[in-house]
Amino acid sequence: MSETQIPEQLLYAASHEWVQVEGDLATFGITDFAQSELGDIVFVEIPAVGATVRAGESFGTIEAVKTVADLIAPASGEVVEVNHALTDHPELVNSAPYGAGWMIRVRLEDRAQLEGLMAAEEYRKLLGAQ
Repeated sequence: MSETQIPEQLLYAASHEWVQVEGDLATFGITDFAQSELGDIVFVEIPAVGATVRAGESFGTIEAVKTVADLIAPASGEVVEVNHALTDHPELVNSAPYGAGWMIRVRLEDRAQLEGLMAAEEYRKLLGAQ
């Protein structure tokens, strides 16, 4: 089994979502570990531009061959962009979870919420404990 990718520049939630912050915008996706645990992803349901997501609450679902899982928002904000490529190519989440498989971009409501997320090293420790 190959080692799980955990990019250093991202923040991580215990629910296995990642966040990339650029100013007041944050991009959300699921981690390499999460996509490997889910298996072959066949459908991704994400909110439309203009929707509001709340930290700790579901912002959509991801469906794999054998299961459906909630996507948990790592921070609150307004959805300003969605990855439309996932509609026709949900497998991008499997092949490039930190790249082409990103899910939504939000305008952060409160940057302080990011303080509850983990740096790469902390996330590695969480995975080691599982």
